[in-house]
Amino acid sequence: MNIQTVAVVGAGTMGLGIAQVCASAGLETQLFDVDKVQVDRALATIQANLTAALEKGKLTLQQKEETLARLKPAYLLSEVKADLIVEAIVERLDVKQKLFANLEALNKSEVILATNTSSISVSRIASVLKNPSRCIGWHFFNPADRMKLVEIISGKETDPALVGALVELSKRLGKNAVVAKDSPGFIVNRVARPYYVESIKLLEEGVADVTAIDRLMRSAGFKMGPFELMDLIGVDTNLAVTTSVYEGFGKATRFAPSSTQQQLVAQGRLGKKSGKGFYDYSK
Repeated sequence: MNIQTVAVVGAGTMGLGIAQVCASAGLETQLFDVDKVQVDRALATIQANLTAALEKGKLTLQQKEETLARLKPAYLLSEVKADLIVEAIVERLDVKQKLFANLEALNKSEVILATNTSSISVSRIASVLKNPSRCIGWHFFNPADRMKLVEIISGKETDPALVGALVELSKRLGKNAVVAKDSPGFIVNRVARPYYVESIKLLEEGVADVTAIDRLMRSAGFKMGPFELMDLIGVDTNLAVTTSVYEGFGKATRFAPSSTQQQLVAQGRLGKKSGKGFYDYSK
């Protein structure tokens, strides 16, 4: 498959990171969001990221300019047309299904619809499509421009050729691709649930505070403590993934979402993106 153009739907932290990686690898890249202001904000962030990389000697001025030239904003969903479309939107099945159904109608039959879902079944997302064989999971990790791992997930009806195409494209982007089964949480997020869930239990039981738990986990070899990581990912996103895995495994107790996370989300304390989460970033 000759993938030359990519469109990313969702201009949040994950979406802009995916767009930056694709454009840097030589792909003509569109970036769309229902919030037009967010599109412009995301493009400004990408430019700042590339400027920082230039100052550190990680790329040349020509590479920066060529990458930015390949990035184009899209302000209407009807403008989103590409060989490969990646969604990086809210972790809700109904919203993803509606988006892909609309994109399928707007694009050629050969379009590849890739979901960046962290835990929702690819088969369920694809079930509303006229041609579910064109839907596949392509899961990046935050921050997408620096994290090397991507998970590639086939739904029940995904064309096997799409797997090979995304493995090759992932290599082109400088990523290490792992093919995973369409199971709740796939590989990484399933394994990571105890890291978050047990850490919150320690906090709730008064064993240690947020700072101590994070410091101890870093000293044990983790690059980030669980609370730092939840704030980076987004407390709401992390809760959504935990809830999805919990329900996917028949509400197994070991994956049960915590009331602490639910309270933070209800208070709007979503982590770095809102200024407060487990930590206060307002200062």
